[in-house]
Amino acid sequence: MTHYDLIVIGSGPAGKRAAIQATKVGKSALLIEKGLIVGGVTVHTGTIPSKTLRETVLFLSGWRQRGIYGRSYKVKDNITAEDLTQRLQSTLSYEVEIIQHQLMRNNVDIVHGHARFKDEHSLTVEDINGVVSEFSADYFLICVGTKTRRPKNVPFDGKTIVDSDEIINLEQIPKKLLVIGGGVIGMEYATIFKALDIDVTILEANENLLEFVDKEIVEELVHHLRDCNIHLRLNEKIKSIKKRADGKVVCSLKSGKSICVDTILYAAGRQGVTDDLSLEKVGIEADKRGRIAVNENYQTNVPHIYAAGDVIGFPSLASTSMEQGRAAACHAFNVKVHSQPELFPFGIYSVPEISMCGLTEKECNDKGIAFEIGIARFREIARGQIIGLREGMVKMLFSIETQKLLGVHIIGEGATELVHIGQAVIALGGTLDYFVQTVFNYPTLAEAYKVAALDAYNRMNF
Repeated sequence: MTHYDLIVIGSGPAGKRAAIQATKVGKSALLIEKGLIVGGVTVHTGTIPSKTLRETVLFLSGWRQRGIYGRSYKVKDNITAEDLTQRLQSTLSYEVEIIQHQLMRNNVDIVHGHARFKDEHSLTVEDINGVVSEFSADYFLICVGTKTRRPKNVPFDGKTIVDSDEIINLEQIPKKLLVIGGGVIGMEYATIFKALDIDVTILEANENLLEFVDKEIVEELVHHLRDCNIHLRLNEKIKSIKKRADGKVVCSLKSGKSICVDTILYAAGRQGVTDDLSLEKVGIEADKRGRIAVNENYQTNVPHIYAAGDVIGFPSLASTSMEQGRAAACHAFNVKVHSQPELFPFGIYSVPEISMCGLTEKECNDKGIAFEIGIARFREIARGQIIGLREGMVKMLFSIETQKLLGVHIIGEGATELVHIGQAVIALGGTLDYFVQTVFNYPTLAEAYKVAALDAYNRMNF
């Protein structure tokens, strides 16, 4: 039985970062990956594939130029499924190569196989040939990620009724698509496929989309969705899904309505992959969604066993998972770490993008913080006019008492890049005065920060 200082189960963003962090401080680390290739869901079916698909669609469809040349503008007519996947394979191969090189360069050992706990300080790993090996460690980190939730009343077939892991492998682009689930994944794929000018319907069981996002930003998104003719069916639940003889799929709703489409994407929730880790042998219990509860240091109820990434639940983002993995490894080996989960940025790669950092209006109200708002719309910014933006805005929340920036919320082109300016200012305790006095490159979308700050300045009574 080989012993390590740290054993990490899962090679996604949290696992990779934790294993490398351990070796950086002179500890031995073993990374166990169930699949044959490292990278986890993020690389193979999640973040990288969906964002690569997004960029491919936005380029081939000419989406970014339509504000200038009109809605009928396209770079390529008759876009096929093969066009969409061509770029994907080269991107994934490159990412896997980079991850393998990073792990090798940092002397992280890698074993491929299915890990199961044997007791609190050891586990077994069964490879694809059924060969079982045993390993022990002082500390463990569980970051096995999630899998798509597949309810029994949804007849998945991998072709016309698919989940979010299968959507990237469609053999042909549907003319009509129903997306079940108005969360982050559903919203991203719905808007990506709408950019291909196909008929898209979003079905959401709740009354509102993206509950954790600032309400005004969601309202902007909904306006955009309706403007580009995406059909929203909110507060609707599935009764049944049936395939017809002609290949079409009919989704019947409990309200009595029905929707007939070519393809259904089921994207309503994911499940933690914890059902076959033998967690009961170490006294850890996952909830009904397969998620593991942790404290602020990412420790489970067994102090030397940590968990990070999607398996611990919200926010389930690759960026936050990386930081959680690093923080867990640092805590295990008494390495001082300065981490601010409350300032983790959120990025939603819908069309248009959404990103935010800091407090929302609701959170300010709940905390009793008096605040003022500043808004700048991209269509009013010179750079926005140059690139033909029709939608997009930067919204900033400032404390009336201290004038400190409390939160930044962005929807529109480059939102996930622009948010980091606001994130840095919040982290450093910057105020309204910073934006008013600072010179931004002109013309840029970042200039929207100054315009929004001046808007807030004009609203305040000094």
